[in-house]
Amino acid sequence: MEMDFGHIQRLPVVVAALLTLAALAPSAAGATTTPAPGYGQFAGCPNPAQNPQIETCFRSVFTSGTFQAGGMEFPISKPITYSGGYTASNEVDFNATGGMPPVPQSVPGGIVGLTGLTWLAMLLSPSQQALSADIELAGMPGPPLPETLSLPVKIHLTNTILGSNCYIGSNANPIVLDLITGTTSPPPLNSPITGTESTISTTPNEVLDLEEGTYVDNSFAAPGANGCVLTIGGSPPISIDSLINSQNGLPAAAGSNTAIFDFDTELVEAAVVYP
Repeated sequence: MEMDFGHIQRLPVVVAALLTLAALAPSAAGATTTPAPGYGQFAGCPNPAQNPQIETCFRSVFTSGTFQAGGMEFPISKPITYSGGYTASNEVDFNATGGMPPVPQSVPGGIVGLTGLTWLAMLLSPSQQALSADIELAGMPGPPLPETLSLPVKIHLTNTILGSNCYIGSNANPIVLDLITGTTSPPPLNSPITGTESTISTTPNEVLDLEEGTYVDNSFAAPGANGCVLTIGGSPPISIDSLINSQNGLPAAAGSNTAIFDFDTELVEAAVVYP
C-alpha cells in the first residue's frame, strides 16, 4: 500500500514520487496514543484517539529571522517550534504538546525604545529595562507547506513594568501572516522581497525534510497595542497603549511591516507516528 502525501499543496510531482513507500500502514483501530520510537519530535501531532482525521504530522522550527511591525523590530534569535498535524483538506490541529509555545525574543532598545520615556533608564536597572517579545498564535494557522504558511499571530511584550497582558494584536484582531518562499507583491512603501525554497529530501524513517527554507511576508498590516500598563513602585497602573502606538507608528498599514522566518520542517504520515 502506498502512503499518500498527495494533499501537500504545490509539492512538485517529482518530490511527491519520493514519498511512495512500500510498507503497509497499520489500521487506525490498533493505533498507539504515543509516538513510535524515533518519532518523538511529532508528539504535538494529535493521535487517532484525539483526532482520527489527521493524515500528516509536522514539526517546523523557525531557526532565525526578523519581525518588524511599524517602528518595532526584533530578531528571531531563539528557535520557535510549531508542531501538530493536518487533515486531507489541510485543516490543522494539535494537542497540548503542540502548537507554537512562546519563546521570548530580545527587543533592541528595551522598554525605553518601546515607550520613548528616557527617564526610565534612570529608574530601572539594565535587567529591568530589558524587553522581550513572544510570537503567539492568535487563531488557527495553516500547515507548513513547502511554499506557503498562513500564520495568525499576536506579539506579547513582556517587561517588569508593562503588566502581563501587553500585546500588539489580539485573537480578535490578529497580525495575519501569509508567508511564502517566493517573491512578495507588497503595497507601497515596501518593495518586493524573496524567500528561499527549502531543500527537500526523505530520510530512512519515512520523514520528509524541508531544510534551510525562508518564508517571507511584507504585505500584512499590524494593529495597535492593547493591554499595556505602566506600573512603577506603588503607583497605580497607567495605560500606555497610545504612547506605545505613537512611539512605534502603530497601527501600521500593509506595506510598512516585514516578517522573515528561516525554517526547517519535518513531515510524516500520521500512521507512521502512531502505528
